[in-house]
Amino acid sequence: MTTAISAPPTRPVGVEAIHHALQTMPQSPGVYRMLGPKGEVLYVGKALNLKKRVTSYTHVSRLTERLRRMVSETGSMEIVTTHTEAEALLLEANYIKRMQPRYNILLRDDKSYPWIMLTDKHDFPQISKHRGKPVKGASYWGPFASAWSVNQTLNLLQRTFLLRSCSDSEMQGRARPCLLHQIHRCSAPCADRISREDYAALADQARSFLAGKNPHMREQLVSEMEAAAEALEFERAAAIRNRIRGLSALQQDSSVVNPSSLVDADIIAIWQIAGQSCIQVFFIRAGRNNGNRAFFPSHARDENAPDVLAAFIGQFYDDKPPPPQVLVNQDLPEHDVLASALSLRRGRKVEILHPQRGEKRGVIDHAAINAREALERRLAESAGQARLLQGVADLFGLDAPPARIETYDNSHIMGANAYGVMVVAGPEGFEKRAYRKFSIKGPVTPGDDFAMMREVLERRFRRALRDREEGNRPEDWPDILLIDGGAGQYSAVRAVLDDLGVTGVTLVAIAKGPDRDAGREWFHTADRPPFQLPPRDPVLYYLQRLRDEAHRFAITTHRAGRSKTLVRSELDDIPGVGPARKRALLNHFGSARSVRQAGLGELESAPGINRDMARTIYGYFHPDWTGE
Repeated sequence: MTTAISAPPTRPVGVEAIHHALQTMPQSPGVYRMLGPKGEVLYVGKALNLKKRVTSYTHVSRLTERLRRMVSETGSMEIVTTHTEAEALLLEANYIKRMQPRYNILLRDDKSYPWIMLTDKHDFPQISKHRGKPVKGASYWGPFASAWSVNQTLNLLQRTFLLRSCSDSEMQGRARPCLLHQIHRCSAPCADRISREDYAALADQARSFLAGKNPHMREQLVSEMEAAAEALEFERAAAIRNRIRGLSALQQDSSVVNPSSLVDADIIAIWQIAGQSCIQVFFIRAGRNNGNRAFFPSHARDENAPDVLAAFIGQFYDDKPPPPQVLVNQDLPEHDVLASALSLRRGRKVEILHPQRGEKRGVIDHAAINAREALERRLAESAGQARLLQGVADLFGLDAPPARIETYDNSHIMGANAYGVMVVAGPEGFEKRAYRKFSIKGPVTPGDDFAMMREVLERRFRRALRDREEGNRPEDWPDILLIDGGAGQYSAVRAVLDDLGVTGVTLVAIAKGPDRDAGREWFHTADRPPFQLPPRDPVLYYLQRLRDEAHRFAITTHRAGRSKTLVRSELDDIPGVGPARKRALLNHFGSARSVRQAGLGELESAPGINRDMARTIYGYFHPDWTGE
């Protein structure tokens, strides 16, 4: 149940607003949200007893400076009651991750994690990499820390079990083996090079291996190889030998020594330096290391390591199931509540362990060392970044180092598939979460980059100006606008900004030098003639990196948009045929041409196509058909 508790208009914000909220605050488990004067979420917290917990904020002298500021800004509160404290913890983590309140410890993790997927409902199951929501009719193993780690594992699985990675439509439309068969990574079921029964045996072996249920698979393959050699079936023996090599590579240890008792677990260690934290996570599944990743949560400098780690774990598992064991290097506050919440999230018991000795202690210490080294590297990079930003401020006459630099570029081919992009950089380097793509909606005359840039900037700053007037998202206002171009581009963009009423933004154009040589760029900005920087100036290198990153992002965005256009088929234009029906038709008929040539009865027999839909499809390809 959600309840809004607002302070009366005549009552000031702060402690008195909290006192007003306490008048109707229940003494039950739940989640509370502290809201600012404009309704923005300042803080999200959970409690076993909401009234008791919120009352503690009225004792201002006992609060830290950060919490005092938060209380002074509070104008109203909202609460959601739950049945248990564990449910409250899960809801709190979800709210924090979704709302990003500035007074909470924040996990800035916007990526989805890749999994290995093996389809179930096919005579020849497909193995592939999968991101996003799971689909029915498939089995999943993971997660993996990165695309690199899942791709490495997928390549080795293909070498070991020879399972196809092509889509169902590609398999159906192929009569000859592809290159993967030639390099011994597929058994070529598309060309009948393997029977259905033998392929099913390979798929079952892959499932058993990924689930960690067949530790003696290597010995079995060795026996098969020796038997084939004794029977003088040398080609088959060589194929099994290749599978053994792939299996050996899969079973090799990587990055961290896994104790034999650690089968399915996440190893999570935190390290703090100078008020900043790094959390290192290792994914162990079926006794194998699926990779690791470093996280740098955002929090106040006075937050201690156990509190940061507990908040991280709650948010980290908000959108993914936890494993049976979670190893940590700190004694966590409210350990039992957190373990109950993770168990509720998983549907089975989850243990949170802080090993004190033995192999598991060695593993968690290894993760802590990785966290320390990652944090040291980040701090060194941040120091270098701060010097570069100070150099940019000195170069362009800013009062302070810029907190946000936006770089713009666009890409198209003769006006087709036109895209503009915005790349953002700041004290933490490139902020890829803030990158934006703009699909150009207006007509584009080939070569008219000015019109494209005008549309991009109008769409970007109309909303930004509205937010600025309302006092929302002040951190999204740029200090510097960097564009790729010379005096003409500078004048055109300056005119757009003036028309929109954009002020307080330093505009800089960076033009390639003679013969488009890097290092001889000209810079155009207000109140000074165009100038160049010394070829070895670090600030020059930094500005080149910003321009090149925008160019890279524009090119990849344009190529992705062009690829979508190229893979469109005539099926996309049929009314009522969406992605699911298009997939069903291609899987059944093999190609759009076959769909076009199919009779009405054949269309009606296709899976997922009813009689009315079949008549619609047939009528689309036969416009003279009267429906009789």
